[in-house]
Amino acid sequence: MERAQEQAAAGGQDGSAPPRTPTGTALELLVHGVGGTTPDAMLDDPRTVRVTGDDVAAVFRRAEDADAESRPGDYQGRPVPEAYVWCNLTSGNGTRALWLLLLPFMVVNLAHWMRPPAHGRIRMLRLYGLLVRLTGLTLTVLLVAAACEVALDLAAWQCAGTRACAERHSWLGFLSPAVSGGGWWSLPGRRLALAAVVPAALTGLLWFLSLRTWSAYESQQPLDRAAEPGEDPGRTALGRPGFWYGRRLVARLRAAHTAAALLTVAAAVAAPAARFDRGPGGPAPLDAAGWALTAAVAVCAAAVVGAVCRRGRSERRVDRDLDVRLVRWLPLAALALLALALLYAGWERPAWVSDGRLPGDTAFGGVTLVQGLLVIALGVVAHLLHRTHPDRRAAMRGLGGPAVAMLACALGGVMSGGVAQRVSDWLDGTGAALDGPPVLLTWQASVIPLLLVVLLALFAWLAHRAWRLARAERAAVARDYPGEPGDTERTRRIARARAMAALTDRGPRIIAVVATTTLLLGLGALAGALATGRTPAGAATDAPAFVRGAAETAQALGSWLIGLGFVLLVTCGRRAYKDASARRTIGILWDVGTFWPRAAHPFAPPCYAERAVPDLTWRMATWTRAHGGRLVISGHSQGSVLAAAAAWQLATAERKRVALLTYGSPLERLYGRWFPAHFGPDALGSLHTDVDCWRNLYRLTDPIGGPVGLPGDRGPAVDREPLKDPLAYGRTEAHPLPGPILGHSDYQADPAFAEERQRLLARLRPEVPAPRHTGPEPVPGADGSAQSC
Repeated sequence: MERAQEQAAAGGQDGSAPPRTPTGTALELLVHGVGGTTPDAMLDDPRTVRVTGDDVAAVFRRAEDADAESRPGDYQGRPVPEAYVWCNLTSGNGTRALWLLLLPFMVVNLAHWMRPPAHGRIRMLRLYGLLVRLTGLTLTVLLVAAACEVALDLAAWQCAGTRACAERHSWLGFLSPAVSGGGWWSLPGRRLALAAVVPAALTGLLWFLSLRTWSAYESQQPLDRAAEPGEDPGRTALGRPGFWYGRRLVARLRAAHTAAALLTVAAAVAAPAARFDRGPGGPAPLDAAGWALTAAVAVCAAAVVGAVCRRGRSERRVDRDLDVRLVRWLPLAALALLALALLYAGWERPAWVSDGRLPGDTAFGGVTLVQGLLVIALGVVAHLLHRTHPDRRAAMRGLGGPAVAMLACALGGVMSGGVAQRVSDWLDGTGAALDGPPVLLTWQASVIPLLLVVLLALFAWLAHRAWRLARAERAAVARDYPGEPGDTERTRRIARARAMAALTDRGPRIIAVVATTTLLLGLGALAGALATGRTPAGAATDAPAFVRGAAETAQALGSWLIGLGFVLLVTCGRRAYKDASARRTIGILWDVGTFWPRAAHPFAPPCYAERAVPDLTWRMATWTRAHGGRLVISGHSQGSVLAAAAAWQLATAERKRVALLTYGSPLERLYGRWFPAHFGPDALGSLHTDVDCWRNLYRLTDPIGGPVGLPGDRGPAVDREPLKDPLAYGRTEAHPLPGPILGHSDYQADPAFAEERQRLLARLRPEVPAPRHTGPEPVPGADGSAQSC
């Protein structure tokens, strides 16, 4: 039955209209929001059938509506409801909770899409994307370098080279010269070569996950639509035919990042051996081999940077090409160099003994310095782009992208430093046997307490702000419910809910303070490590007693906190693997964070919208062609973002036959502020102009949804007056029990939802689009609010 219905709706493969007479039947396509739901709950019926789709994402109907196309007379006064369920794209599998470990990659990918509008400054736009891609590359190098630090330096070099540590951890005994009596694996180079399996395996895992998700997500075919004559490409890139098909870019970036990770492992293995060979008494043949290997690694690294610097996405057409040679040969070349590095390091050097720590300070210091410079340069470019077309609603005056990129680097530093500190403490039970991780990681851990002080101050400011807003809202609550007997506690709860919801608009200020503080503290830690070459406690040895005590306290507390942060992250992942409710919470995080295609980092969690948006576009396009074009797409929360993106992908004639109903929508409040180039006033204004009609519902108690608030002369209003929440202040004949404060949920319970949906359906007519209202005065609704439908 599914296949027959799909063929009947879709018609020919070339996109032509199907050979059937349009029925004029109306369709209401429901799209749920974050966290997901079931088709039974969306359609309010326990008996549902799948119309089209698979176990990952599908369209459902009530069982009684399965053959609605054959009974158009039964649906003259009501629509056919359908539910698009996409929650399994993000949170349907317990193993996906492990994607928490990819959080820095996801955050830096968000920074790519947070740029201000370009408005003709194409070179500046390309420079912005290049800087973000390079920042993502440094995160890959940082993560693999942290794995090398743990496996090669702390375990194989320091612990296995120290008798007390090796005896405490018997599984390292065969690597220890003192414990194994000089076994084959006890030579320093061979220990490093064996330990390199850990970061190499991590690289292979990231490559495999990216390849598998690439096949499941990026390879989904979008609706093949050429750019229309006269179409304005500057309004929003989300309407371009190739926007939701980033297969080529992800493949190229995956090859480059995989090669960069393998080269990082090769350098970590070969650098200690090369340093020994260049020293006094080093064997000349091995010294020459070390120089040759170093040069080959440098050349391959330059090729990796070149691949990342190449033009990013091709959005004006569906780009099905692949850079086959680069995708195949770049990782293979890096893998061959890694194999040569393992052979080079494992060559017998009788005089070589492990002492101290490996030279990781230079590597971590270089990565940190490059990240700081990239973020600063990104801020300059974003500021210049924002100046060309200022948007007062843009987060941080266009600097949201650089701030989020800084947070991604900070998350990468916390994860790398946290795992190094925890492993070091675990291996070195006495705290005196090992030299520990690089000095820079200790300095970075030592500034964590200062960052926590700033965060506590921010939370205190937010609490004070919420208290003041709640007091101010009490009078507004009394005005919204006139004639009701005063209930102090009830008023306080409603006012508190409104005040807490309003704190969402303070997000840009919080991110700005945290990102700026993180940048300054990170640069301070780098300067301290480079200037002293010692840990904070070691650098304060000759200082006064209170300074020395503060340095020792910051170092110990920071080491504990940064390790605790990493442990908590892993614990959340493990809990989500076993607990469905925790997995649902993490799924909400991915619903928001993985909406955008992977344009800056290939190891980020996959973009579910590259499956969901084509699904919705195909469904709307085939329905409007086959049934006269009466369609209302109804999106809640993140579903409204998917609905808008799908509407932009339609052809102009099809877009005119679609009405849009959004509720609890973050389109302007979150996406419009943080992603101004794609959801700014111009983009949302074009959507309002292009669809037949758009109505938006929101509540003052909703922390996510808000008004669209289109500025300027764009015709009738999109937003309805804020819905009352709760519907009734006290007990009434219609509501004999106290009503709940719904906030972001259950918009369908408000009578305004059914009223707006009916107006949209009544406005649409079969065969031709309904005339748009162009008069100066919008038609007043039943509640006195301005109406456009």
